[in-house]
Amino acid sequence: MSLRRYIAKRVLLIFPILFGVSVITFALVQITPGDPIDVVVALNPDISPAEEMRLRARYGLNDPIWVQYFEWLSGVLQGDFGRVISTDRAVSTIIVERLPETVALGLFGWVFAVIIAVPTGIYAAVQKDELGDHVSRFVALSGISIPNFWLGLMLILIGALTLNLWPVLAPRKPLYSPDMLWYLLLPGITIGTASASTLMRIMRSSMAEEMNKEYVTAARAKGLPERTVVLKHVLRNSLISVTTVAAFLTASIVSGSVVVETVFGWPGLGRSLIRAVSNREIDLILGITLFIGVAIILANLVADILYAVLDPRIRYD
Repeated sequence: MSLRRYIAKRVLLIFPILFGVSVITFALVQITPGDPIDVVVALNPDISPAEEMRLRARYGLNDPIWVQYFEWLSGVLQGDFGRVISTDRAVSTIIVERLPETVALGLFGWVFAVIIAVPTGIYAAVQKDELGDHVSRFVALSGISIPNFWLGLMLILIGALTLNLWPVLAPRKPLYSPDMLWYLLLPGITIGTASASTLMRIMRSSMAEEMNKEYVTAARAKGLPERTVVLKHVLRNSLISVTTVAAFLTASIVSGSVVVETVFGWPGLGRSLIRAVSNREIDLILGITLFIGVAIILANLVADILYAVLDPRIRYD
């Protein structure tokens, strides 16, 4: 199978995967007690029972579950992702408004992961089984084990409240202004730590494996400096697996944004999803879930394509 046919096949698989994700998400929301009208009534006690019934009929909440789902699905196929009942705003509008903040946070975390992981992984491989290698492996294991929410709270406690180096809340400045980029450092570290730890371990293992191969022995026998052998020959071949893993880690960064945005009060899609779950806003939950699903699927597709481009020996049979 050629790479082009493989890509086409993977793109076609996106639709049944997203259909399954939407069905499962819709079912999980439906089995939880309450609905958006219950939240509206709780916040507005003056709403009469007749008005409550009218609202339920307006948004189709009295219809059978399968009817509600297929009405939502037919709207999605026409580009209508529904509305938020509590604010009467379009779901697509909220996603477009919150998307830049989530992208900025994800990019910051991804860049942090790569900048930390690659040189640390190279150092650990060169110093294999020595003190530096053991320390880096311990740090990587700790980074994978520490929960995002705990790390975020500790960074806020130390960096913002104790040292007073960062503001507790995001400044009201343009997204990519110097002040905003400085504020994004803490949530970026929080969301990128686990990915950096995973990527560092992959980098170290790949480099250590490559350094035992015959072409490295031949390069050393020719009298090439060790720095040239490591950075020009070993690193180039090691980056094949590291690049693909870095693309796969986009999924963990996207999913981790839900927790990190809540901890730091960052106004992105993750925080909107938490609020939607609390308010039982079904359309908003489904819209954000589908968007996250598309992002993860595309990240995996990019990883497969990069692997084929970097290693021409790959064949998709």
